[in-house]
Amino acid sequence: MQTQNRLLDDLARVATGALGVAAGMRAEIEARLRDQFERALSGMDLVSREEFDAVKAMAAKARAEQEDLGARLAALEAQLGKAPKPKKAAKKVAAKKA
Repeated sequence: MQTQNRLLDDLARVATGALGVAAGMRAEIEARLRDQFERALSGMDLVSREEFDAVKAMAAKARAEQEDLGARLAALEAQLGKAPKPKKAAKKVAAKKA
């Protein structure tokens, strides 16, 4: 789009060029910052998200199994009529240590 004033046309072209250069500089700065952060993080002893999720799943499975075993133990103790008495069990452990 041409205007009657040639000076305004030149200013518009300069502004358009400056915006293009600014966008290019922004992309370059972001890329360099990303590279710097990746280098810094790779030097640290951090786990990846995949490793974290795998360990989290293992812990959840272990907790579920532990709760299941606890419930099974309580049911077996109830069948035997020998529900453990925590105070006596603690005294036996303390006596064995002494």
